[in-house]
Amino acid sequence: MYVCANKNKRRIENMALEFTDSNFEETALKSDKPVLVDFWAEWCGPCRMVGPIVEEVANEYGDKAVVGKLNVDLNPEVATKYGIRSIPTILFIKNGEVVDRQVGAVPKATLVKKLEAQMA
Repeated sequence: MYVCANKNKRRIENMALEFTDSNFEETALKSDKPVLVDFWAEWCGPCRMVGPIVEEVANEYGDKAVVGKLNVDLNPEVATKYGIRSIPTILFIKNGEVVDRQVGAVPKATLVKKLEAQMA
């Protein structure tokens, strides 16, 4: 696991940030870049399918967007605030506002298309 110099921005595996209840506002809502947040849990099969895709997107778009994951079991405040009832759910945030949402496992192309729409 790679650990970023900023203790509130720990990275999971390769490039995806680990969002938490304590760092979400600063890292996601105050970002000047588009944000992709994957809400997941270890026990969720479809989440395990989406996880590597989110990592790929993080590796490819890390300089243009903030891409990360939030474990709903460990961080219930943010999940509750955004009404996450099914996982995986992926939120797309721009300028502190949710601008798009994807529920369920989808191909990488779907996530990339939605993320790139926020970069335009």
